[in-house]
Amino acid sequence: MMSLDTMNKKRVRAANVHLMPKAGRGRPPVHQETWSKVSVVLFDRQIVHLDRLATDIRGKSGKVINRAEIIRGLIESGMDVTGSGSEADLRARVARRLGTSFR
Repeated sequence: MMSLDTMNKKRVRAANVHLMPKAGRGRPPVHQETWSKVSVVLFDRQIVHLDRLATDIRGKSGKVINRAEIIRGLIESGMDVTGSGSEADLRARVARRLGTSFR
C-alpha cells in the first residue's frame, strides 16, 4: 500500500536544458548562456497584446522583437516584485511603476 506522501507527490518532468548549441541546419544559435524551453499558459488576449507590442516596437524602431524577448526583458528589468501577494497585486505594482492603468 502506498503512503499518503507518495500518493500526493506529482511527477515532475525535466525541462530540456541546452548547454551547447547544436551545429547543423536551421537558425544560428543566439543565446550565450544555458537555456530551457518552457511552456506557460497565457490567455489569447495576452498573446494578441504581446504580438501588438512586437508590431508597435517594430513600427517605431524598425527592430524585430519576438514574444520571448519581450517577456525576458520584463523579467530582467530589475523591478522588485517580491512583495506581491497575487497576480492582481503584481499587475497593480507594475502598472504603478510604469504609470499606466491596469485591468
